[in-house]
Amino acid sequence: MKVDWRALSGPALATTTALTAIVVDRSFFAVPDPAALFVCIVAFAGSLSGLVSGLISAAIAIVGSALFFLNHRLTPGYDMADLVRLAMLAITAGGTAAITALLRQRMADAFAWERRHHATAERLSAALDEVDIGIVLLDSDTRAEFINRAFRHYFSLPDEKADSRPPFIARRTEMMRSGDSTPINIRLADGQVLRFSCTALPDGGRMLSYTPVTDLIRHTDDPANAEYYRSLRGGGDRAKSARRIAAPALSEPTLAPEHPLPERA
Repeated sequence: MKVDWRALSGPALATTTALTAIVVDRSFFAVPDPAALFVCIVAFAGSLSGLVSGLISAAIAIVGSALFFLNHRLTPGYDMADLVRLAMLAITAGGTAAITALLRQRMADAFAWERRHHATAERLSAALDEVDIGIVLLDSDTRAEFINRAFRHYFSLPDEKADSRPPFIARRTEMMRSGDSTPINIRLADGQVLRFSCTALPDGGRMLSYTPVTDLIRHTDDPANAEYYRSLRGGGDRAKSARRIAAPALSEPTLAPEHPLPERA
């Protein structure tokens, strides 16, 4: 049988304190009223195990104080001052037990919500890593809080830089800050085309998405550049040469100067 030491700690401590105060006061020397210590024990019991443990500790404190006041006098009985102190202790200890138990429950609920939220965030992060759309989440200072695998692949971004929350800069920074969702096509050096869009988030951050639209763009290529695009989509030395020529085309997005974004060759 498993013993719940948390639930027993408060009542046991209250009982020990009451008996110690009574024995020392009767056999050795007069001790002050332990009511304040009882209130602390009740708060400890309520925060550690909840309302039931706190109320049991409060009841033990009241009984212990009543016996303490009874033994503290030369003649049996209580005067009005003793009754007032017992009543004040009952109200204080009961209120302390209720308040600490309520705070404990709220804290437990907050921790449970945080664990569920963290688990949901991890599942969402794992799901975003599986899609072929590049996703970047920025905070209100345009620092990258999340960069998925697709974006890292498209722009050859090393994991150590992506995980360091680098500052993020784009050619149309003002559009990004204003949350303008007008899409922009970005042609990579290897011939792939990504459609960039920016979405404003409620917390002031931004979500940047880079959707591969290479097949769609092929149907609308400028005929005047047909030879150039064929060289990009072909193989062999012509394609390699075209990639070298097109390397400067990767100007958006980039990271801040201290975190340069490698070009995709």
